[in-house]
Amino acid sequence: MPLENPPLESSRAARLLASAAVAALLALSVAGCKTTSDDVTGSIGSSAPRSDAEWRRSLEVYGARYRANPDDAEAAIAYARGLRATDQRAQAVAVLEQASIRNSSNMTLLGAYGRALAEAGDLNQAFDVLTRAHTPDNPDWRVLNAQGAVLDQLGRHAEAQKYYSSALKIVPDEPSVLSNLGLSYVLMKDLKRAEVTLRRAIAQPNADPKVRQNLALVVGLRGKFDEAEKIAREGVPASEAAANVEYLREMLAQQKDWKKKGGRAFVPQPNPGG
Repeated sequence: MPLENPPLESSRAARLLASAAVAALLALSVAGCKTTSDDVTGSIGSSAPRSDAEWRRSLEVYGARYRANPDDAEAAIAYARGLRATDQRAQAVAVLEQASIRNSSNMTLLGAYGRALAEAGDLNQAFDVLTRAHTPDNPDWRVLNAQGAVLDQLGRHAEAQKYYSSALKIVPDEPSVLSNLGLSYVLMKDLKRAEVTLRRAIAQPNADPKVRQNLALVVGLRGKFDEAEKIAREGVPASEAAANVEYLREMLAQQKDWKKKGGRAFVPQPNPGG
């Protein structure tokens, strides 16, 4: 689905709603801003790098391990995550494609490949691969979550929400799924349900801070500006809180301008995960 507006490149946008892996954006007739999130999954998720230096070190280590043994599925997954985190998405897809050919029955690898395809914008192939990444008798909530995100990117929001609901039956109150479900409601312009769902997400102890910023945006779009700023300030250092609030104000001001002009604005997009 083509973008209708150029992406926002503000560094404050990156701090507010971004992570190392950059997801595509949809341009729809509801307001919002650029968002990314990396739902790290799998056995290597617990020690995932966070800084640019850590990602590049991981890329070096797992790249060498993968080149030494292309049949090593775990190395391929970790190497591809490093490539995605350093904005080498096409190469990440290529690595995972080759690895999945060598390990055609490895469901974890297929899931990573499908998510990488989704991030690269190859949505139909992504959904096909994700469908093969788990089975009806042994569903994977992470794959269901990714399938929902792909369907949202394809504009099939009602279908996407069924996948999120299926995932939540396996992992009730999982914040990454609730976050995607909330953003799906935003894409359907149902801001009230979006707010309720995102509040439920941030109530979980393992919720990503970016979910809180998405909630702040939704609350602001509902006209509750003071409360939106309060939410944007919570849980972060003072300097970051100020940047969050400033960026939130800019986005809400732009939304009003876009609305007056009858244009379309960016909205946060459900994330297929890491």
